[in-house]
Amino acid sequence: MTPIFITGIGTGVGKTLISAIVVEKLQADYWKPIQSGDLNNSDTMTVQKLVCNAKTYFHPESYRLTQPFSPHKSAEIDGITIELTKCKLPNTSNQLVIEGAGGLMVPLNSTELIIDLIKHLKCEVILVSQNYLGSINHTLLSIEMLKQNSIPVRGLIFNGEPNSNSETFILNYSGLPCLGRIPQFDALPSKADIISFGELINLD
Repeated sequence: MTPIFITGIGTGVGKTLISAIVVEKLQADYWKPIQSGDLNNSDTMTVQKLVCNAKTYFHPESYRLTQPFSPHKSAEIDGITIELTKCKLPNTSNQLVIEGAGGLMVPLNSTELIIDLIKHLKCEVILVSQNYLGSINHTLLSIEMLKQNSIPVRGLIFNGEPNSNSETFILNYSGLPCLGRIPQFDALPSKADIISFGELINLD
């Protein structure tokens, strides 16, 4: 099975929430290769709180960086260099959902970006978009970078307040399918919410 890489059009657009929803829906394994800061409340720990099936396995991060900055800066502060060769796919026969850090062009070291990690891992992408002023530009630029790098895109998931005008333009212009829309959710949702949200997403 091709791994699914959850990436977003920027930081804070809901990748971790969407990752939890997709993991629960598919009863997939979860892996966050690079955690930058928040080690006591990591994205892996958050997804663990939200997922309730007994099949999902949470694979350990390849890099656990102590500072909450871009991975390349956090790694430099920690005195290490992130190497793609050390980000090896976990050994599993289950579907694997991988959560990225920030957007596609977030640097990992002086020459490589998140998009290079996606290519290295040979994943297909689910792109998380959120409607705000400028999100059309950010979404279409992200899609263009994925196309230029010949990375397969499964589709888009919109997270947060709906904006039919923006969403329709993005979908028509890109030609990509909308896999679902997750409503605005300000607090950490419950496990029941995660299951309900999964019904809003079509991954067939």
